[in-house]
Amino acid sequence: MSKNRSRRLRKKLHLDEFQEFGFEISFSLPENLDSEKLDDFFDQFLVEAIENNGLVFGGGIGRNSGGFVTLGKRGSATEEHRERVKNWLSAHPMVADVQIGELVDAWHGHDE
Repeated sequence: MSKNRSRRLRKKLHLDEFQEFGFEISFSLPENLDSEKLDDFFDQFLVEAIENNGLVFGGGIGRNSGGFVTLGKRGSATEEHRERVKNWLSAHPMVADVQIGELVDAWHGHDE
């Protein structure tokens, strides 16, 4: 189903050999968490689970959090990245209901 596109256009559109993958995450935190502890948790999460693994996170932060994770530079998140984020969240005592999605096309969604 891929059209005959030039290498330059495939790169610009993030297709074929230039396709990039990421994954969705969601998790819950305790309802009685004050805003200072919530901020501390997310600072720790973003540094330890995301930035230290060369990843970026876009999404909502709060007691029910979710978003999309992908590599912080050109390229794709890997199964190893998924496992690292999952393990970090699962090991944290305040986190519940951790869900980590499969790797999907970060530019064109699930159907490409």
